[in-house]
Amino acid sequence: MSGTGDGEEEYRGPVTVVVDGAEVFVDAHLAGHFDPLTGTYRWVGRLAPAPEVSARFAAGRRAVLLRTPDGHEGRGELLEADLWGGHRVRGSGRPPFAVPELRADEL
Repeated sequence: MSGTGDGEEEYRGPVTVVVDGAEVFVDAHLAGHFDPLTGTYRWVGRLAPAPEVSARFAAGRRAVLLRTPDGHEGRGELLEADLWGGHRVRGSGRPPFAVPELRADEL
């Protein structure tokens, strides 16, 4: 995990995708930031191609849970496939990767 230099945190690596009760292991690139206007943390990303994920998306399944190897979890929404056959994903609230803790005087 490393920041991109513009206030975003990011994660690149393996994730467990839980969609419609099935666990699928894929690589992901996720990034997020705290949105001070809404008071929530928003995150987005891309999942590597996985036929199991694509099949569930085609069946209308959109709710997804992502889990990183260090135990962080985030609930989100599975989005359309990209040109390479992977799927985009987005969520708000707790992200599926570690983020630095902010002190009240840093907000």
